[in-house]
Amino acid sequence: MASSSTLSMSTRPSLVLPFIHPPRILIHSLHRIISGNLPAGRQKMSESFLTDDLSLADENERLRLIVSALMDRAERITQGASRPAAQLAHVVALESQVRTRTRDLAETLDRLRVANARLSQAERDAVGARNALADALEAMVEGFAMFDAEDRLTMWNSRFCADLPDVRRRIGPGLTFRDYVRIVSESPGLNLADSSERREWVTQRLENHQRRDVNFMVQLVEDQWLQVSEQRMSSGGTAVTQTDVTAMVRNAREERTKLLDEQAQMVRATLDHIDQGVLIFDAKARLAGWNRRLRELFSPPVDLLAAGTPFTAILNNLMRRRQLGRSNIRATLTDWVNGPPHRPPLKVEIVQEEGNILDLFAQAMPDRGFVISFNDLTKERRAIAEMHRMNETLEARVRARTLELESARDEAERANASKSRFVASASHDLLQPLNAAKLFLSSLSGMEQPPAQTRLVERVNSAFGSVEQILGALLDISKFDIGAAHAKPESFALAPLLDRLREEFAPMATARGLGFRVHDTRAHVHSDPVYLKRVLQNLLSNGLRYTKSGRIILGVRHRGKYLRIEVWDTGPGIPEDKQTEIFREFTRLDPAQGDSGMGLGLAIVEQACALLGHPLTLRSIEGKGTVFSVTVPLVEPDQRREAVKDLHDSKRDALDDLLVLVVENDREVRSAMIGVLEGWGTSPIEAATLAEAEALIDELGVPPDVILADYQLDHGANGLDLVRDLRVRHGMLPAVLITADHNPDLAQKADEQGILLLRKPLSLRRLQRLLRHIPAQQTEPQSRAERGDHSYWFRQVNIAE
Repeated sequence: MASSSTLSMSTRPSLVLPFIHPPRILIHSLHRIISGNLPAGRQKMSESFLTDDLSLADENERLRLIVSALMDRAERITQGASRPAAQLAHVVALESQVRTRTRDLAETLDRLRVANARLSQAERDAVGARNALADALEAMVEGFAMFDAEDRLTMWNSRFCADLPDVRRRIGPGLTFRDYVRIVSESPGLNLADSSERREWVTQRLENHQRRDVNFMVQLVEDQWLQVSEQRMSSGGTAVTQTDVTAMVRNAREERTKLLDEQAQMVRATLDHIDQGVLIFDAKARLAGWNRRLRELFSPPVDLLAAGTPFTAILNNLMRRRQLGRSNIRATLTDWVNGPPHRPPLKVEIVQEEGNILDLFAQAMPDRGFVISFNDLTKERRAIAEMHRMNETLEARVRARTLELESARDEAERANASKSRFVASASHDLLQPLNAAKLFLSSLSGMEQPPAQTRLVERVNSAFGSVEQILGALLDISKFDIGAAHAKPESFALAPLLDRLREEFAPMATARGLGFRVHDTRAHVHSDPVYLKRVLQNLLSNGLRYTKSGRIILGVRHRGKYLRIEVWDTGPGIPEDKQTEIFREFTRLDPAQGDSGMGLGLAIVEQACALLGHPLTLRSIEGKGTVFSVTVPLVEPDQRREAVKDLHDSKRDALDDLLVLVVENDREVRSAMIGVLEGWGTSPIEAATLAEAEALIDELGVPPDVILADYQLDHGANGLDLVRDLRVRHGMLPAVLITADHNPDLAQKADEQGILLLRKPLSLRRLQRLLRHIPAQQTEPQSRAERGDHSYWFRQVNIAE
């Protein structure tokens, strides 16, 4: 068998030998690799790789199984050598598989070598980074430590807890944060007084640890200070840094001490310059500060005012020297000082034996200390007492002055009363004969006389006109002075008033050789027609008086809701510095330039415009002339009034056959009035009393068309009562009351009774105009039936006027 086998093998050596032994050697080599029979260096590298990479271990396990299977198959092939051909084929196939597996193993070994090299480099990099981190932590000035997400110590540097050596020795890896805090709290290097403070510190420290970011100060013994900062990291761990801030704290303390010293000096300077004496006590009622004024007020012993002196010692000294007045001040102050921290301030007034008065004010401070101040009120109280005495003296002087003023007021009232009596007396006693003279002159003017007598009558009439004008101005200004002037504004057409002014002033302007023009207007205004007419009369008179050549213009200008009535003249003009002075009473700029006058016209104009509320303006150019303007409110026209005006404009002008009853107690005045009325073509009848009037009416059998009655009659009778009594018997007769009394109450009473009022001196032109509106019996009997309405004729005449 042996020779046969040898022969067989020698016959085809190339087919057997190359394929039996090499696979075994390769398989055993692989087994050694897989099972770990390698040199120590390579085995260490493989173990490191297998330990760090589980996927390679799985691959080795698979290769081990393959090798075991190949060895089993090789043994089976050896045992079946009796079949050479089959063995040969199997060996060839096995060789191909072994080559493939060998190539795979070689590639795997290459990958293992590369991975192992990379792992070694990563380990070197990690060690380098860890060493760099350790170097960086050591380079930090602050102490540093890191706790992981489970609050266990993982890293720290040599400066961490370096100021607490006992703590430094006890820290190590895995130390919990809570144990770390406990160890620190037990350290004698921590500046805590007792165990309770240490427990409180631990509680507060653990509470701070729950925050994401916290900074706080820790005081160590020997005036050492650490600033501890904690910051939560993204991994959940905590980084703790400890910074030594001892130098910073000490510097800040020095700066604060310096600042406090400066502030103390400022406070001291301030205290020494205030007027109150001040004592400052700390929380234990010991003296901490005082000022110079306190020494001046109490002159205490030098050793008493020293820092730390108890409050009771100072109080006892002041009480013993009787510096605090009454005895119960001790109890009051003591109770307040021993009171609660938030006690209210104490305020007490002290009267010393020598009479000085001090105001004591005590107030608690936030640090439980308190301040007591003393304010000397002696001078103030003496000044107040002196002021009271002066007030009493002043009051006595005021009372005396009041008595003087009351006496002066009474004297003024008596003077006003005298003035009022003068006005009343002038109204009746002066105007009555003046009125009679005018009536007589009017009668003379209607008679045929030689030219010389006619000129004489005209001169006398002109003289009486001047007297009437002056007296009227005096009466008007007196009414303004005593407050007896009262306006009665109403709405009326302005044209009739301007027409009457044209009739009045056109002849005078013509006589002076001046042009005179009045602008026509359909405007209706709201004013007092009597006062407005008087204002315009005075302005026109002023223009005529001072204008030597040229013309006078009375015009109107519309200004929105107002109408401006203007009086233009071509006189000498008024200097600008005199334009205020001309409105004063009895003022004439150049008497030589004008005619006679008292200088009251413009004063009356100003006061009347003020009474009416009409703005008065003046524009003047020296050498060219002057413009006076009065602004009055515009109103819508009353159509009914216009219709009545048209009706009266169509009436006859003659007064023939008008029956006029004249009631006047003065025979001369009555005779003069009768003469005037007869000259106008009326049929006047005269009476002095109500009885005479009744007798005349009964004798005639018909009532008069109109009653002209004087207000003041004999035996206390008056014209108002007379008209009322006659109307009771004969119906609502038209009546005109003639009076020199300018009392507004009288005008109101006449208005209420439907009686027209004419004031003396009587304007005959106005009286004639009024009588033209009286319907005569013979011509208009139907109108007399309308007199049942007591205000019919009164309304008509007022509208016409």
